[in-house]
Amino acid sequence: MTTYVRILATVTVTVTVAVLGAALAGCADGNDSAGKAVTSGSSAARAAATSSPAAVKGPPTLAPGPGGLTPVFKRGNPAAGKTVALTFDADMTADQGTRAARGERFDNPSLIALLRRLEVPSTVFMTGRWAEEYPTQAKAIGEDPLFEIANHSYSHHAFTADCYGLPRVGETKMNDDVQRAFTAFHEAGARNVVPYFRFPGGCYDDAALRALAPSKVTAVQWDVVSGDAFATDAEAVAQQVLEGVKPGSLVVMHCTRSAAPVTEDAVQQIVPELRKQGYRFVKVSELMSH
Repeated sequence: MTTYVRILATVTVTVTVAVLGAALAGCADGNDSAGKAVTSGSSAARAAATSSPAAVKGPPTLAPGPGGLTPVFKRGNPAAGKTVALTFDADMTADQGTRAARGERFDNPSLIALLRRLEVPSTVFMTGRWAEEYPTQAKAIGEDPLFEIANHSYSHHAFTADCYGLPRVGETKMNDDVQRAFTAFHEAGARNVVPYFRFPGGCYDDAALRALAPSKVTAVQWDVVSGDAFATDAEAVAQQVLEGVKPGSLVVMHCTRSAAPVTEDAVQQIVPELRKQGYRFVKVSELMSH
């Protein structure tokens, strides 16, 4: 099995995907209705988020790989300096509705609120099912220039076999699953949606890259695993991130209270330490543009 990975090699700025709705739901206030309160920051970070080339010209994407395979982006250009992108997966699978109805929380409003207070530009990879469960939060996150919303599939089912026990999406249904997520973002009223896609579990192969080619997305992976999924020790998560980050790094974390309960506490340790080391936080779209 061969995979095609592009690390900032031919960046093509596209102005397409304008109508992909936006959705990022995981953080507004304790419940979904609280997401209506969006704080408008006054920092340089927010100003930069609204005036960056990505915001004006449209987000950058990578050129397709051999045979038209969906390109894969794993980290930025180290030569661009001490930049780092924190990304947060807002996971909810298609069959977890009954668990949500019983009170399990797949969002994390206080984490999003923390990112706003710390003024950390971030990319949220959201599932369409998550946006349907928390539409007000998705809309609020998508309207905030500090954030951008990327696609994490509709169902959070795997795009390959043997992917952490996740149910599998059939190859002929993969593109439809991705488009269904974009539709969910749009219906939630979210904006700031970018044409990036993260495979559930990070699992992909050439067949999956080929199946997603019609979507014209750039697949986004990572080079630093935070280890926050199901973790109980925030300090250990923070240490793993701090030890792994290098100029141009792309960090994967989660925005789901039930599955990543210590992420907020870890971020409180990670952000000031990386800033002390001279790092600047950026969204994936800016990381990809250098």
